[in-house]
Amino acid sequence: MLMRQLIFLTMIALLAGCAVNPVTGKKELSLVSEKQELAIGAQQYAPARQSQGGDYAVDHELSAYVSRVGQRLAAVSDRKLPYEFKVLNSSVPNAWALPGGKISINRGLLTELKSEAELAAVLGHEIVHAAAKHGVRSMSKGMLLQAGVAGAAIATQGTDYANLAQMGTGIGAQLITQKYGRDAERESDFYGMQYMVRAGYDPQGAVDLQRTFVKLAEGRRQDWLNGLFASHPPSQERVQNNIELLASLPKGGDLGVARYRTKTARLTRTKPAYEAYDEGREALAKGDRAKAGRLAQQAIALEPKEAHFYGLLGDVEQKNKRLKPAMLQYDKAIQLNPNFFYYYLQRGKLNEQLNLTSQAQADLERSVKLLPTAGAYNSLGNLAQKAGRLTDAKGYYAKVAGTEGELGLQAYGALVDLDLKDNPAKYVRVRVGQDAQSRIVARVSNPTPRNISRIVLLIQYRDATGKTQQLRRSLSGTVAAESQQLFDLDLTGKLTQEQIKTLQSGIAEAQVVR
Repeated sequence: MLMRQLIFLTMIALLAGCAVNPVTGKKELSLVSEKQELAIGAQQYAPARQSQGGDYAVDHELSAYVSRVGQRLAAVSDRKLPYEFKVLNSSVPNAWALPGGKISINRGLLTELKSEAELAAVLGHEIVHAAAKHGVRSMSKGMLLQAGVAGAAIATQGTDYANLAQMGTGIGAQLITQKYGRDAERESDFYGMQYMVRAGYDPQGAVDLQRTFVKLAEGRRQDWLNGLFASHPPSQERVQNNIELLASLPKGGDLGVARYRTKTARLTRTKPAYEAYDEGREALAKGDRAKAGRLAQQAIALEPKEAHFYGLLGDVEQKNKRLKPAMLQYDKAIQLNPNFFYYYLQRGKLNEQLNLTSQAQADLERSVKLLPTAGAYNSLGNLAQKAGRLTDAKGYYAKVAGTEGELGLQAYGALVDLDLKDNPAKYVRVRVGQDAQSRIVARVSNPTPRNISRIVLLIQYRDATGKTQQLRRSLSGTVAAESQQLFDLDLTGKLTQEQIKTLQSGIAEAQVVR
């Protein structure tokens, strides 16, 4: 019966979710409305960029140039969307599109291209992903796969944005890193080349681009494997498909080799600076602070306007316990690029260490507006707790407590310290029943990182007349962190079997062991 219901609900979802693909003209599954699609792109675009190095801010003309090329292609696409094009400050060769036409290309990919036509091939390919709803199609398939456990929810919620909650958190990251299927890649290659022709570009650039990608893939460069190839795997088949399509398209068009070289000249010239920076980051991660500092200084000498380099130097100084010199480096980074979360986060933590409360608060709040992070929320929780703003502190710690790692555990412990006394049932669980010896016992589970004692249970049962009776039982002893313990409630022989069947229990009181 249940299986028939799920199949029925899935069929309803399929019928209700069919839509015409604006690029291919085919009917396809779509459980995400256009309104939702645009909202996802708009909401995820900025934090997705922040999490991948932020926008490239050194050469604004280069960013404007990439945007002009992108808008030239977007103007001839089959679907009108609020397209945006950004250059990200990352050496990983990558490009991606979010639903709604929000597209980014990394600095590291721009240094590998040879012409404006190749840039147009990359951007045209991403435009098709957005226009043809490839990301949304993947979301719809993922949602449909969950119909086996949540079919009713999908069928009854209609176009409400709550549908997307079933997909969990980090939607933007999932969409960026997803691996498109072969059909989606073929469509993006096919229609992307047609967009190039419509926009006046030579589609030969798309063939050249795929040939380059195949060579790089054969060399198995790690940065490429971590970047574009992870989501857009190249193949000789794609090269051949592009060659066959090229033969059927009008000849000629704009290659823009000289123009591209001019526009990317600074990026090409300063590439060694970013290579030094990347090596410095790696050195610092391995604990070699001296090497990281030297490489940061080397990078600054080659490109003194790059904020990331000063951020690295600030991190080196911080690791060396030189807090004021570190502060100066973060100040320089923020002066050069006031729109990247990391510098505010690091400076905020420094201000917290130096007991500069108002400055720390301002920096950390600015950081989470750009990109919410566990580190910033945890520090904001610390500041609120010190100031006696306990409700605020609980709210900040609660945001971090669900994250993995040491910081999440630390915040969870701080939250338990503040909130257990007021809300013990949120943190401690209890089950009451009979054990193998027919004793009435309580199994108390403590999943928190704190030892807990002075536990008081509230026990209810229905007496012979059907009235609800309540008992309170204080439990002696301590339940250790992340453990459970069995307690005899001293009720054996005092309740009938029928009354035992109606037993219910909850945690009325508990305290953290200090």
